[in-house]
Amino acid sequence: MKVILLSRVENLGSIGNVVSVKDGYARNFLLPKKKALRASKSNLEYLEKQRTVFEAENLKKKNEAEEIAARMDNVLVSLIRQAGEAGNLFGSVRSADIAEAVGQAGYKIHKSQVCIKTPIKMLGLHTVKVELHPEVHVDVKVNVAQTAEEAEAQLVAYAESNVVAPVAVAE
Repeated sequence: MKVILLSRVENLGSIGNVVSVKDGYARNFLLPKKKALRASKSNLEYLEKQRTVFEAENLKKKNEAEEIAARMDNVLVSLIRQAGEAGNLFGSVRSADIAEAVGQAGYKIHKSQVCIKTPIKMLGLHTVKVELHPEVHVDVKVNVAQTAEEAEAQLVAYAESNVVAPVAVAE
């Protein structure tokens, strides 16, 4: 299916691009989230008339995201989880857990903005990408520990080698 992008979509294109995508991706993601329109003459004409409006909205959202990203630099959150003797978690850390912990640190994000490439199933420090805008990403350090004391010890070890910003401990 050919669609016209109304906002930048990572690995696909930017505003105004006509791209070919699979039907399910268009029907289930791009069209319902208002990220694209079906490619037709009338929609192309509509886009050309409204292009400046879409670009202005995108620029405004991008600037807001950059301001938040500047404040979120070096954010580290701690999560307390149960684990086995080898350090394997009973379950895994979900994007909702990270979003909640970042919220406790004073930044409001949605779980869909948290991009976990590989499941977090081990104790220790992990880096997770948070997508504030399709063009603005920030890395958040996630400290997974069994107890608050262990989390504090990991934070001390991390702080000795890096600068640490606000910390939130979630159980």
